[in-house]
Amino acid sequence: MPENIIILIKTFIEIFVLWFVYYTLLVFLKGTRAIQVLRGLIILIFVFFLAQYFGFYTLDWILSRLLTISVIAFLILFQPELRRGLASLGQRRLFNILPTEAKVIEELTEAALMLSRRKIGALIAIEREVNVGQYVESGIVLNSKVSSELLCTIFTPNTPLHDGGVIIHRDRIAVAGCLFPLTENPKVSKMLGTRHRAAIGFTEETDAVVIVISEETGGISIAIGGKLTRQLDKEGLSRVLRNLYRPRQKSKNIWKQLARGGPFRYGTFSSLEE
Repeated sequence: MPENIIILIKTFIEIFVLWFVYYTLLVFLKGTRAIQVLRGLIILIFVFFLAQYFGFYTLDWILSRLLTISVIAFLILFQPELRRGLASLGQRRLFNILPTEAKVIEELTEAALMLSRRKIGALIAIEREVNVGQYVESGIVLNSKVSSELLCTIFTPNTPLHDGGVIIHRDRIAVAGCLFPLTENPKVSKMLGTRHRAAIGFTEETDAVVIVISEETGGISIAIGGKLTRQLDKEGLSRVLRNLYRPRQKSKNIWKQLARGGPFRYGTFSSLEE
């Protein structure tokens, strides 16, 4: 009897480990080009089994050779993704907010306030789970530590990068001068300018969070999930960013909390219909 219980426990542990590995792999590949290649490999494997089942010997021979070298091809094709995955594995969050993330929040909040006081337009996107590589290609690679001074310098008028957007990856300013897609939502207010429309459009395509500073009024806004909240102050912006760096279960509810006016009571909720 005890042996059966031990076997049952081991079975459950193995199922849990396999489920965790598969889930982590899918989340890691989500939003990247690798997922498209993975789909192609799955189709090839499916065709391979069909060829074996129906006795298509020529197809069976060709596909078996392709699958033999697929392991080496996989390592070559996905070398950047594998390296990034192993690096992120060692950086898993053990607590709600890591010291480096708290520093990033402080620097972003300070930069937003400085730009707002000087009425300098800015567009700052914070990458989350969905890879934004296709937009990174349109900008200039910086790979610099996040600092309020550098962000203010980037968006200073009459500089080469001030018209584009900045993308923050973890605790680094990955690129600057990026082109973000404009929203095509007809419900968006006609009073919103290009920066705000770009922020909404970018968050419609990705799960990123975008901070927008108005050049006309100096107002601070934030876009999440294709929706815009305007007129945030220091406390409101800081609360949104702190919520962003919490575990995924809580960060999913950012927009619901914005709509309720809960912990973000310092900001004025603005729906797209306004």
